[in-house]
Amino acid sequence: MAEIVRDIEHFISSNGMGAATFGEMAMNDRHLVRQLRNGRRLWPETEAKIRDFMARYEAPSPHRESAG
Repeated sequence: MAEIVRDIEHFISSNGMGAATFGEMAMNDRHLVRQLRNGRRLWPETEAKIRDFMARYEAPSPHRESAG
C-alpha cells in the first residue's frame, strides 16, 4: 500500500490540492488520505477507483478576466 500513498502524495503535490480535497473528490471521503497515511487498509477495488480518478483528473484552468 505504500506505493499508492506515495502516488497520492505526488498527485496532490503536483496539482496543488489538499489531502482532504483529494479524498472528497476521489472517494467522497475527506479523511481518506490521512487514514491511508496512518495505515488504513485499502481494498483493490478502492485503489482502482483512486487510480482512475488520478488518471482522469484535469486541473481547472486558471481563471482569466475577460477584456472589456
